[in-house]
This record gives sequence, C-alpha cells and structure tokens, in this order.
Amino acid sequence: MLTAIVLIDSDAARIPEVAAAIADLPGVSEVYSVTGEVDLIAMVRVREHDDLADVIADKVSKVEGVLRTQTYIAFRTYSQHDLEQAFALGLED
Repeated sequence: MLTAIVLIDSDAARIPEVAAAIADLPGVSEVYSVTGEVDLIAMVRVREHDDLADVIADKVSKVEGVLRTQTYIAFRTYSQHDLEQAFALGLED
C-alpha cells in the first residue's frame, strides 16, 4: 500500500465543495480542511505506484476549484500504535 499526502490550494470560495468532491474520489481516504499555507490536505492510499498518477494527476488536480497540488509520498508509517508496540518490546517479565 502506498500513501501520498497531497497539499491542495483551492479557490477559497469553494473549499467545502472541493473537499467533498475530492473525498468522493476512489483512492482518497481522507480530506482535511486546514490552517496554514494550503487549504486542504488529502490522504491518498493506493496499491500501485502508477495508481498515484491516476488519482492525483488525473482526478484530484482536475476537480473544479483546485488551483495547485503538491504531493509527498510516504516511505514509512509511524503511528501511535506502532510506537507503543516498539517501546513495549523487552518490558515483559
């Protein structure tokens, strides 16, 4: 499973509509409206590398109101659950 974090600049008047349209796309697991330099952050999860282009370049970027995207591909996932398991290693009696 590949995960991409997509930062999205949107037409400010259409942020809720843009977020909803992106959230409905196959491969998009979540969309967050955020503060800061971008308007939205989308989490894209796909099985194959080529699927990233299908979702991001061919679908997300073409949603009406999307002005610009910037994509980061995750190498490794660290979650609170993973960290708790790592710290628990060797602590059992």
